[in-house]
Amino acid sequence: MQGERYVGGLWCREVLENLCDYVDDELDDELRRTMESHLRGCDVCERFGGEYAATVGQLRTALSSSPPLAEELQERLRQRLRVAQLGDSDS
Repeated sequence: MQGERYVGGLWCREVLENLCDYVDDELDDELRRTMESHLRGCDVCERFGGEYAATVGQLRTALSSSPPLAEELQERLRQRLRVAQLGDSDS
């Protein structure tokens, strides 16, 4: 990674590798603190991380507010998935 920095005990690539788990609140306390230290000291990762978190949040909101699929469509999807799992290409 060009311009990678070591800040707060982590390299930028390490922050990127753990960003998903950070946003999902799935890191242990020590790694979370180290990530936050890096993000406070690295404007590039802070900006990217903020944009990533905002995008994930918007997607979650949009997906959770989507109307449910009609029962008929749900059944058609289930049938297609069953066929795909069986390896049958005659869908």
